[in-house]
Amino acid sequence: MTGHLASIAIVAVALTFVGSRWRRRRTDVRASRLAPLRRTVQAGGDRRAAVLGVVGLVAGREIRQRLRGRTFRVATALILLGVTAAIVIPIATRGKPHIEQVGIVGVSTPTLSTAVTAAATSVHIGFRVVIEADATSAEQAVRSGKIDVAVINAGRLVVNKPVTADNTGTNPQFVRALAQILGVANAERDAGLTAEQAGRLAQSTPLPVIALQAHHSNTTARSTAITGMIALFLMLTQYLTWTLFGVMEEKSSRVVEVLLSTVRPLQLLTGKVLGIAAVVFAQAAVVTAFAFTLAQAVGSNLLHGTAPLVLLSALLWLLLGYGFYCWLYAAAGATVERQDQVQALAIPLSLPMIAGYLLSLTVASSGTAPTYFKVLAYLPPTAPFAMTTLVGLGAVTWWQFTLSAVLTAASAVALARLAATVYRRAILRTGRRIPLRELIGPSRPPPHRHVLSELARSG
Repeated sequence: MTGHLASIAIVAVALTFVGSRWRRRRTDVRASRLAPLRRTVQAGGDRRAAVLGVVGLVAGREIRQRLRGRTFRVATALILLGVTAAIVIPIATRGKPHIEQVGIVGVSTPTLSTAVTAAATSVHIGFRVVIEADATSAEQAVRSGKIDVAVINAGRLVVNKPVTADNTGTNPQFVRALAQILGVANAERDAGLTAEQAGRLAQSTPLPVIALQAHHSNTTARSTAITGMIALFLMLTQYLTWTLFGVMEEKSSRVVEVLLSTVRPLQLLTGKVLGIAAVVFAQAAVVTAFAFTLAQAVGSNLLHGTAPLVLLSALLWLLLGYGFYCWLYAAAGATVERQDQVQALAIPLSLPMIAGYLLSLTVASSGTAPTYFKVLAYLPPTAPFAMTTLVGLGAVTWWQFTLSAVLTAASAVALARLAATVYRRAILRTGRRIPLRELIGPSRPPPHRHVLSELARSG
């Protein structure tokens, strides 16, 4: 029994020694990686230059980690795959233009030919004339689908299914246009008008219509706004999740303890946020360039006519939206140390973005912005989506856009100050949940500081 206890003691001592050596080696490796930070801080000279150098080194470290990470590569590949599918699939599945088959019963007069041509031109489709022997064979051809419409003796139109006002296909539009043109031609003939009189009647100009406001077609701008909002939501969700998990992983793995031995908490937090922001816009630039290049190569008109102002607005609000939310996510990541806690935080943090995104899609699809939605464009949590929608609808002026951007930027600065306080107080505290009053309340000196002061007096 004594021998077994001795063996267990020896194994325990050996494991303790190996573990301590391994931890010391990891600490040395981390310290060597942070050597540039120490040299920058200890280099002396201008204090501001040193601080900017530390923030830049931290940002560079974050950029390298994100670019080398598997998550970044997989996410970029999925985004590029989705862009490729959105551009290539419509080209691959594009069918041939429909050719309207028009059956003619009776003599094909110049008036009839002119009427068929004018009707086809009005709905931008091609047509082919098929001569039928009589009305019975024409009706059978229509019923079997060989022809789309039959003109019987220039007095009747026969189709397979009823044509109503709510039918918006090319065939119903063509039939209605042809019926209108032939009706006018038959009325002119029954009235005994000469060809010259009928021509003068056809060339009559409509009354002028004077509009009090200029018409602006916003179809392209609306589609660009919808596309920009979808990309904005996906990118913000991805990069903010990076920030949340990145801060949590550094805290749980104790890497942050080594980092904070060299840099200040605000420098570390700022460098992390700026590094991820650089990756955000690098990926956005790659995706945008890839989309335009691929669309040009395959001859797609999906991005043709994209509203440049709406696109620039989406890119600007990507910056402002990340600048506002990143501090909130970073501060939240400093308060947790397990993955399940992060997942519990991610849902409530993303609720304002989800609400703004869904409301913006609804408003952009309807084409009309209600009053409450215009108010959301000035609230920083929903402004990135609401303002992009208003720009696409042409329902915002330049000063309103500027005011919303300034409010969001100012809110981001205030939130950054609060996030720095929470990060400094929470990043090194583990083992228990930190009360909210200790994170954002007035700072208090730790208890051991009073003990040290008493010892100093007694000494």
